[in-house]
Amino acid sequence: MITPKAHIAATAPYALPEVNVAADKPLVMLAFNESARPPSPLAVKAGYEALASAQLYSDTEWTDLREAIAQIYRIAASQVLCGAGSMELISCLTQCYVGPGDRVLSSQYGYAFFRSAAHAAGADYDQAPERDLSVSVDALLASVRDSTRIVFLANPGNPTGTRIRQDELVRLRDGLDDDILLVIDEAYGEFADGLDESSFDLVSRGNTVVLRTFSKAYGLAGLRVGWGLFPPSIADEIRKLLNPGNIGVVSQNAATAATLDQPYMRATCAETVDRRDRFAGQMRELGLRVPESFTNFVLIRFPNADAAGRADQVLRAEGIMLRNMVGYNLPDCLRATIGSESDMEIVTEHLSDWRRREGVQC
Repeated sequence: MITPKAHIAATAPYALPEVNVAADKPLVMLAFNESARPPSPLAVKAGYEALASAQLYSDTEWTDLREAIAQIYRIAASQVLCGAGSMELISCLTQCYVGPGDRVLSSQYGYAFFRSAAHAAGADYDQAPERDLSVSVDALLASVRDSTRIVFLANPGNPTGTRIRQDELVRLRDGLDDDILLVIDEAYGEFADGLDESSFDLVSRGNTVVLRTFSKAYGLAGLRVGWGLFPPSIADEIRKLLNPGNIGVVSQNAATAATLDQPYMRATCAETVDRRDRFAGQMRELGLRVPESFTNFVLIRFPNADAAGRADQVLRAEGIMLRNMVGYNLPDCLRATIGSESDMEIVTEHLSDWRRREGVQC
């Protein structure tokens, strides 16, 4: 029987949460960081209309989508590449620039798919310690080795929700050798836009890539559309690895319309942020620790792993699914996506009841 390459056989599959909640309860899914609102009505209309031409292959240059992105973010359309979610772009970057003997570096609680992509390419994966659940630029720079080829940084971070400032990103880039690629994953960037200058400016240096997605703020997770701003020389190489027609016509049209409907997206972010901050305050009133979040989720830290596990069991018995963080070596934490108003009220109610029954000293 044919066998896989050794490094693939040794690679663990990317872990998704197990949906093992009570079958007799309505499911409240708050484990995937999906949008609390549906996509823009204009995006829905554009996607529906695109079905009429579904017999045709999609535009392999993503022309309308790239031009819309360039218009809104004031960047060069020629430097935009689109992928089937930003995960495809992460995979292509690792496949292109690392292999056996090379190393990929991220932070202690960096997005788990960075590890999966590195191992799939046969590279080793390193993690720099974080400070108070936030990326430490000093720790990242101290963790660079001679064989480090890519540094991945999720900003804002997943699963922590924390964020480092633009000047820290510049300091990180300045501290890395020019032959090390810095990839800044801004999957939740729209929730933090306007706080300081854009990291897109770093791309002009030729050794930095910035990625974004339509899965979060734009509410198009099911259509699998991501994009990134690439230096021209890197874009040329990544295009060789992208599947032609990687984004279907429905997804392209919907994402284009969503991009151009900025008021709707901004309203989604504002509504989510308001609900997020109120929910975080309620969790802190229960004595639980919640770091400041710049995303559409919060990380809830319990007194210990046992308390987090018991709280998770109580919620699942009611059909409520948060994301346990055991796989991130944060066993005392649960991550809660910000859902509808009623969803967050239900979570607060059951965690309040759990707190009273257990008398947990947080």
